[in-house]
Parts: sequence; structure tokens; C-alpha cells
Amino acid sequence: MRNLIFRADASAQIGTGHVMRCLALAQAWNTQSGKTTFVMAGQSSALEARLRSEDIDVVYLSAKAGSNEDAQQTVNIAQKNAASWIVVDGYQFSSEYQKRLKSYGLKVLFVDDYGHAENYYVDLVLNQNISADQNLYKSREPYTHILLGIKYTLLRREFLISQGLVKAIAPIARKILVTLGGGDPDNVTLKVLQALSQLSINNLEIVVLIGGTNPHYEKLISFIKSLSLSISLQLNISNMHELMAWADLAIAAGGSTNWELAFMGLPSIVITIADNQKAIAAELDRQGVIINLGWHQDVTVEQIGFVLRELISDRPKRETMSKKGRELVDGNGAKRVISKINSMSA
Repeated sequence: MRNLIFRADASAQIGTGHVMRCLALAQAWNTQSGKTTFVMAGQSSALEARLRSEDIDVVYLSAKAGSNEDAQQTVNIAQKNAASWIVVDGYQFSSEYQKRLKSYGLKVLFVDDYGHAENYYVDLVLNQNISADQNLYKSREPYTHILLGIKYTLLRREFLISQGLVKAIAPIARKILVTLGGGDPDNVTLKVLQALSQLSINNLEIVVLIGGTNPHYEKLISFIKSLSLSISLQLNISNMHELMAWADLAIAAGGSTNWELAFMGLPSIVITIADNQKAIAAELDRQGVIINLGWHQDVTVEQIGFVLRELISDRPKRETMSKKGRELVDGNGAKRVISKINSMSA
């Protein structure tokens, strides 16, 4: 049984996206009779429970994330588990961190979004984004291979049961899914709820998702209680695919969730809450897959409400968005990545 080590973190500031897209790859690896271990710098009981439910081991570091000590402890864990590959996902991991892992003879897959490292010393760089460009990785070693674009999009196993299905588009989008990331430190969720509360559309059903690292739970509960809308606030869910299948329309943050929404054919309004999401959201908007409202601090409650009101009643536009999303993401990304790992392990 081959072991694969993942090094990724989650917090209120960085959200849960790095860990969750790594989970997709871990699921695919485990399916092929492998074993996986997640190495993390900060503890999250909700995420740990989710990972362990997938028969994934979780080990916590005592070192500062991205430090030399972090690299050394991660190497020790890899050696203890007889693992030859480490998957690293996060902006705290520098060129020096990569070089340190490689110095122990390990193979490294680096999951990246915008070429933040000065140089890439890893065996594989994976950038699954629609805005991925090889020019981001001009500074890399001769042995470094790059996997670019949405053909490598990592989708968790639960989404793949919908592969090939066509979503029914309701005449009026009354079922609204709100998902602004696992952390949402600036409480963009509240701004969206304020916009929804001002809509004069009957029989709306709203599901709001927040992660275990969200610090605004009590404030959101208090605001929801003051409204007459039908709103369900759900914490640490594990049935995202079911909720996307249920919904007629989503309001989401940029990032990995956009690939899930596209695959499910769910028309989406996107608000960017991190710098690395801007290019992705802009290109998805250009291709007609989403409506990009832009940076969360710039968009107003009134703007959110206006776009919502228009899209809720515009069935043809939602049908087009759904079709373009399904054509974009085929769901086989994790298999392609593992195939590349296997070809480089021979």
C-alpha cells in the first residue's frame, strides 16, 4: 500500500479550500488502494473529523507553518510512513521550503494558483485554474513538470455521482445557496443576507453555509432571527453536492467552489474575497459561466440585490450559464493528476 502525504492548512483567514481540494486528490488516491496522511499546522476539529471519516490520518505539527522546522517535521512524517511523494498546497510554502523537501530525496507535487514562489524546485506543479499560464512558472528547475488548467480540476468523490447529469432550470430561482468560504473573516455572508432581505420575491428558500473556521456564527444567527425569510444556517456540512443539486442559484466566493458549481451546472453570482480569486472570477465571467460582482469590499448590498433580482427571473440566462459550466469541468481531474504521479514514480 503506497502512502501519500498532504501538507495543507486551514484557518479563518485562509479558509478551508486548500485542504478540501487536497481531499479530492486523497479520495482518488485511496480508491486505488493507497493510504493518505494530512499534515497540518493548526487544529480544526471539524476538518479533522471530516478527514478521518474518509480513513485519512491527521497529524499536527508543532512548528510554525512554512518554516524550516515545518519542512523537517513533514519530512520525518513522510519517512515514518515510507511515503515517496508529498503534496503541498498553500501560499506559506516558499522556494526554500520546496528545496528542503527535495533535499531528502522526496518527490513533491505543489498545488498552486498564481506562481507565488520565486522558483519551483518540485517535481510537479498543479494549477487547476482557468487562468493558469505556463509563464507563471518560468522560474523552475529542468525536472519540474507543470499541469495547467481546468482539465486537472480536483473534485471530491461526492460530486462525481452527478457526472453527465443535466440540471433542471426553474422558471423562477427561489432556492438560493449562499457559500462564502470556510472562513469568511470579513463576514461577506452578512452583506449577502442583507441584500436577500431586501428582495420582494415570494417563497424564497435560502440555505447559508459556513465553515468551522468562521468567526461570525453568533452574529449571523442573530441577524437571521430578525428576518421573516426562510433561512437555514448550516455549519460544517458534508453534503455540498446535494445542496448544489437542490439549489436554483448560488452566491459564492471565488476559488475552488467555482469548479464544483460549474460541474453541477448551478448558475452562480461570485464575490471575490481573496486576491488569488480575482483572475479566475474575471475569466469565468468573460466566458459566461458566472456573474462576477468583484471585490467584496467594493460591492454594495444594493448591487448584490439588483443582480440577484435580475438573475432570479431570467431563466434563459441561467440555462446558458448552467450549460457553459457543465461543458467546462468534466470531473476527471484527480484521475489525471494521479496518472501523472504514477507515471513519474516508475
